[in-house]
Amino acid sequence: MTSETAGPAGEGSPGRRVALVTGASRGIGRACADRLARSGFDLVICSREPDAIEAVANELAHGDAQVVGVPGDVSVEADLAAIFALVDERFGRLDVLVSNTGGPPAGAFADLADDDWAAAFHGTFMSVIRAIRFALPLMGRHDHGRIVVIGSSSSRQPIPRLALSNALRPAVAGLVKSAAQETARSGITMNLVAPGRIATDRLKAIDEYLAEQEGNDYATHRRHAESVIPAGRYGSPDDVAALVAFLTSDEAGYITGQTVLVDGGLISALP
Repeated sequence: MTSETAGPAGEGSPGRRVALVTGASRGIGRACADRLARSGFDLVICSREPDAIEAVANELAHGDAQVVGVPGDVSVEADLAAIFALVDERFGRLDVLVSNTGGPPAGAFADLADDDWAAAFHGTFMSVIRAIRFALPLMGRHDHGRIVVIGSSSSRQPIPRLALSNALRPAVAGLVKSAAQETARSGITMNLVAPGRIATDRLKAIDEYLAEQEGNDYATHRRHAESVIPAGRYGSPDDVAALVAFLTSDEAGYITGQTVLVDGGLISALP
């Protein structure tokens, strides 16, 4: 964990809310950070890529928004603790947490070793537990908060050859459902957003892997994947960010403990 890489010095602007978005250098995390910045939040954003998170912080710091970019790995407890300590020191409050990680790598169960499972457990599951644990005392100071965890549609329906995600994403959904029951009376809501096939670098890498396993080229695999989505297309990171923006708003104060799909209708199972 290194020191912050971007953003002006000093305390947050009076009356402005503060949000922390993890995994914010690209894709869904970046789209969420952009939407929150444009909605009037001061931001702390983090990523394992120092140069990338610095560039994003500079791009998002428009108007009066203060945006602090911090390099750090959310799978490492010390890094995550330092990020939350910076939020407290810099702004003295936290109103919104968007807990986002890149997700575990693709692979069939038979191809995965213990080290793969351990890394995925810390990156996908423990990172969320720790982020929520660090966020709650800051939100509890003013009895208000919004926590949104970015998960996956694999929490509702297994995806072929994504054994790590299929096992750990439902666990994260159970965590959110359980913890939300404990925080609701404190004015803190907690929900999980479950994206389906969203056009990100991660999905392209997974599609390339699946195409190879199927003996297809990437373009053929993607055409088929889009054809089974009722909306007829992959979603965009902005499609996810729009829902996150609502769930972090005052208007969403009576919604908690829910898993909400953003999948163009792909998952047909009832809750």
